[in-house]
Amino acid sequence: MIESKMTKHRIVIIGGGPGGYEAARAGVQLGAEVVLIEENGIGGNAVLTDVVPSKTLIATAETAQRVAQAKTLGVSLAVDGKEVTPEIKIDFEAINKRLLDLAASQSEDMLETLIAEGVIVISGRGKLDGNHHVVITPTDGKPQKIQAKTIIVATGARPRDLPNAACDGKRILNWKQLYSIDELPEHMIVVGSGVTGAEFASAYLDLGSQVTLVSSRDKVLPGNDEDAAVLIEEVFARKGMKLLSKSRAAAVENLGDSVKVTLEDGSVVTGSHCLMAVGAIPNTKDLGLEEADVALNETGHVISNKVARTSRANVYAVGDCSTALPLASVSAMQGRTAVYHTMGDVSAPTRLRNVASNVFTAPEIASVGWSQAEIEQGLVRGEIHKVMLETNPRAKMEGVDEGFIKLFASVGSGTVIGGVVVAPRASDLIYPIAVAIENRLTVDQLARTYTVYPSLSGSISEAASALHQPID
Repeated sequence: MIESKMTKHRIVIIGGGPGGYEAARAGVQLGAEVVLIEENGIGGNAVLTDVVPSKTLIATAETAQRVAQAKTLGVSLAVDGKEVTPEIKIDFEAINKRLLDLAASQSEDMLETLIAEGVIVISGRGKLDGNHHVVITPTDGKPQKIQAKTIIVATGARPRDLPNAACDGKRILNWKQLYSIDELPEHMIVVGSGVTGAEFASAYLDLGSQVTLVSSRDKVLPGNDEDAAVLIEEVFARKGMKLLSKSRAAAVENLGDSVKVTLEDGSVVTGSHCLMAVGAIPNTKDLGLEEADVALNETGHVISNKVARTSRANVYAVGDCSTALPLASVSAMQGRTAVYHTMGDVSAPTRLRNVASNVFTAPEIASVGWSQAEIEQGLVRGEIHKVMLETNPRAKMEGVDEGFIKLFASVGSGTVIGGVVVAPRASDLIYPIAVAIENRLTVDQLARTYTVYPSLSGSISEAASALHQPID
């Protein structure tokens, strides 16, 4: 039981995903009493059912492709001295077991860290009772009402369902249910071409499934860099994926040994499985938010500002349940920022423009800062330079012939204002561009920073050099 009265600043956190986890650690670091309530396991969806397992699956798919393409680099397999063509065998049950074990292990490590640092971790549900009390309903105990000086809501989101396309966890699946199937889908139909749909479509394609991607837009990854979207579509098509653009699913039916997807135009697509990747809904119901006068928007997200504060001064909201970008990195940063703010420490407002994001397709697509579309619309004055990876010596050595690095600089000052990387490990390559944007470095400062030769990062320096603006 927790003492109902506070002896020092008590922070109660509802939700143990990246935002809640980082908030808890920051709280004890600054001397607060921290109570964290989590129903399903520390790490939340990000660790248990989303980021960690999905990126592990993607990493496995990348390994399968490296084996399949080894011969293009002069590496072949032989039996008794005779060259053989390797057959890539996918043990899907073993793959799923490994990624779920890895997710569970990561969650346990995070729990142990919180306990070791002095966080009071309770398995159960939390609900606001006004804006200064929380009712805790433990998994195996009686409800308890405690007082809180600060409340942080970090409850995440869940997969969105569509009418006439109910996910059953067998053949019609959402992104939380994919890891329950034992065999690699023969033909995966992916409904939705945003980040989640594109990532899983890419992974299943590289693992050997036939893939059909149903997109309601005219291209995949709407809102991303157009050149990157065009390139990834070309890669998908070359690998054999069927792309159905400007198509909407009206109904999905489990036929027992297959699935039938009926589109709004009446056409039908059949496959072995269907993944519904049509967005997420914030977990904000039954939390007592409305009763505590915490403002929500029309989609049910908690409205929070740049320091994660809500319409109630002592209530904060971080992560996918809030109006911030639905990224684990943003959630974690918000969690720390919320605690620094409520504890009177230095808290830098979250600048979403400076957040680097990544799409884990093959190749990956990373971006940060202003976009080319925004420059072309006149929202900011910028210059653009693009370097194709096919000219990069390290890329040639590794057999990489698809991808590019694009850099944007402010007209006049030469300050780096944005960039896009399409490449293997773009998630790593975007970092120097993000550092340049965060610290307002110029293209000349970026170009004067030594890179290793040969390296893919050399193309970042090349793009920066090309944007040099000579003195008049």
